[in-house]
Amino acid sequence: MLSRRSFLELTAFELAAAVPALAQGDADVPVIDFHQHTHYSGRTDEQLIAHQKTMGISLSVLLPAGSKYGLAADAYGNDSCVDLARKYPKQFVFFANELPDIPETKPVIEKYLKLGAKGIGEQKFHVDSDSKPMRLIADIAKHHHVPVLMHFQHDTYNLAIERFHNLVKAYPTVNFIGHAQTFWANIDKNCKQDVLYPKGKVTPGGISDRLLSDYPNMWGDLSAGSGLNALLRDEDHARGFLERHQDRLIYASDCSDSVGQGEKCSGSQQLATVKRLSPNAAATRKMLHDNAAKLLKL
Repeated sequence: MLSRRSFLELTAFELAAAVPALAQGDADVPVIDFHQHTHYSGRTDEQLIAHQKTMGISLSVLLPAGSKYGLAADAYGNDSCVDLARKYPKQFVFFANELPDIPETKPVIEKYLKLGAKGIGEQKFHVDSDSKPMRLIADIAKHHHVPVLMHFQHDTYNLAIERFHNLVKAYPTVNFIGHAQTFWANIDKNCKQDVLYPKGKVTPGGISDRLLSDYPNMWGDLSAGSGLNALLRDEDHARGFLERHQDRLIYASDCSDSVGQGEKCSGSQQLATVKRLSPNAAATRKMLHDNAAKLLKL
């Protein structure tokens, strides 16, 4: 017969053993959110701060809009991101951004890079992904040794993803970060380009899968409904995908929610999904913190 104390100790041990090793260290992993915006769909700075705190984010990257376009989200521009990051330097860093095909592109982006921007983006504009304007962005990034974050959306932003490898290959010292519907739909070799949120089983070897496999300067921003859909549509594939690309995948939310939890918060759902499907605790730490810290040179 076991004593009550021995029974409780044994039960506690068995319960701990039943919990995946990944879950036991989750609370200790600092999380960097690589994709947020000021005034996202009208959200206030105070609501953004509360949202990030509820999600347990240690540092957030603020991505500004261009001067003539609010990223289709009513997001604010460079000055707004600089102001918030300077007010809360332990909670936020910022990128620089501008439309890639206007005369102001280079002077505006370089102005904010000199003010401390950690990268360029979110580049979300109607140009070909390997076009002359995007080569200008890559030239600026190369000169200043910063990454470029790009939103791929079929027939809308950063067009012709099938040619994007030309830019990645031409600028091996520039880190490109892929994001959004067409990037994440193209993990599937059988992707139909006009389907932005595909469902069902994934056949490995799609354009994005190959970019991540073939080019060490290609990274993936896991944010938004598109990133979440890419993992949930085929969880068996997702486990292998996360294991295969764990060194160049980055947790991010791109979430306009003001609460930081629940059904409307894709950021918290993605955070839980990455933790659940990650192959091990070391890979989780890479995707939630270390890969982002490397890109940001923290």
